[in-house]
Amino acid sequence: MAHVISNDCTNCGSCVDSCPVNAISSGDSKHNIDGDTCIDCGACVDTCPVSAISAA
Repeated sequence: MAHVISNDCTNCGSCVDSCPVNAISSGDSKHNIDGDTCIDCGACVDTCPVSAISAA
């Protein structure tokens, strides 16, 4: 199951480079994780400074 980014996201982008499969992209007000691309590795979770990423 893919990880998700909550509305707590500040759109800082710190998670983007941590994703080994480039599943994270910038949205209008927050970043988004493509559920079909995400391999559920959790690498992005520890890089988020506001803890906005969690397992779905």
